[in-house]
Amino acid sequence: MAEQKVELFARRLDHGVQKAVHNNSAAGTEKRYNVLGTDYSAPDDLRRLAGQIRQHSIEYLDTYLEQAEQSLKRQGAHVHFAVTADDACRAVSDILQKAGAKKVVKSKSMISEEIHLNDHLGTMGIESVETDLGEYIIQIDGDHPSHIVKPIIHKNRRDIAKSFEREGLGDYNDDPETITRRARVFMRDKYLQADAGITGANFVSAESGRLVLVTNEGNSRFCLAAPKIHIALVGIEKVIPSDADLAVLLNLLGRSATGQQLTVYTEFINGPARTDRPSGPQEMHVIFVDNQRSEILASDCREILRCIRCGACLNVCPVYRQASGHAYRSVYPGPLGAVLSPLLAGKKFKELADLPKASSLCGACNEVCPVDIPIPDLLLKLRNRGHQEHAPSPGTPPMGAFAKLASSPMLWRFAMKSNKVMNLVPLEKLPLPYLQPWLKTRTLPTWRGGEFRSWMKSRHKK
Repeated sequence: MAEQKVELFARRLDHGVQKAVHNNSAAGTEKRYNVLGTDYSAPDDLRRLAGQIRQHSIEYLDTYLEQAEQSLKRQGAHVHFAVTADDACRAVSDILQKAGAKKVVKSKSMISEEIHLNDHLGTMGIESVETDLGEYIIQIDGDHPSHIVKPIIHKNRRDIAKSFEREGLGDYNDDPETITRRARVFMRDKYLQADAGITGANFVSAESGRLVLVTNEGNSRFCLAAPKIHIALVGIEKVIPSDADLAVLLNLLGRSATGQQLTVYTEFINGPARTDRPSGPQEMHVIFVDNQRSEILASDCREILRCIRCGACLNVCPVYRQASGHAYRSVYPGPLGAVLSPLLAGKKFKELADLPKASSLCGACNEVCPVDIPIPDLLLKLRNRGHQEHAPSPGTPPMGAFAKLASSPMLWRFAMKSNKVMNLVPLEKLPLPYLQPWLKTRTLPTWRGGEFRSWMKSRHKK
């Protein structure tokens, strides 16, 4: 297929959805620029420092992961390691079944989406309720998140009101405050009835064993208040060397994600309840999930593991704004997903090999990334890998001739003078069979170039 799947999805996307995604993304980018520019005189220096911290963390991940395990155990936590998504799901269900737990409340966690945890728990007869408002709406609609920070960026309040009415949470009312209050009443009983709470973690300090959670709804605190068991699912790349590193990373995370100086709730979890600290769950389990991350670490795209899941690259991306997150067919959309999703697919890389091509390579994603990930470079590496392993997309014309043309000044000048002929004889009419599949889905604009060299030559003479 000559046309990329993301582009096809964007062409068919409902205008209302596209408008919601575009406007919300653009607003997020503007907030980020405003707060970073106001609070820091040299935000790019801070981004580079954060990138160095995260790169150091992943380069020495084996050391820090072992240190984190020991620190967590000292805090009274049980530590588990899961190589695959299935291993992670089984680890969760084994803990729950051993405790006789039947009801679970979940805080927002991208890695639980990645491993399809809710589906697994459902097959085990365990009720799992998403407590983040956006994630809950996704759950009751049988939908998928379209943004890593704002999962329902593609929905409006009328959509949500209809969903709440359908689920018996009240008559139709699209007032945001009413929707929030109804969700709060519903969730409160779920928190109190739950046997276990499941969270992710934004960071894990190898030095202290602290789990760091950042939210704006406080739902993670409720997930830990009443249940007797806390299970934290953590990607192995979330480990950082020390608590001091959080001073840089937390300041950039809030500003990059939502334009806040700091998220409303920033929690440091130091293990389960114990004699000198009676509050909290009786058991705490931390499951470190690999799920292809070791393979990514060994690849030439390891920099993507720096990601702190702020969503800034999605907000600024012109392709994401037009296509929405669902176009990427994976948990992680946008420029982040265009790199990470094919890598996480492992042997199924081919199924998502088109995603790195869903980019204009404008570089905006790198400019806003709080940990300075060279996303455009990684996209090019994955494009090359896709070309080497799976050949070009059907319909893509051979580029050897163009490469020769573009690298020869004499041929290029001749082509510039001759290109106006294309306005008289459209390219699709020429007897070039290898170009026809490519041109079926592309309309070339009228040629208006070729004058720059003449203008420059005349300027030089002056």
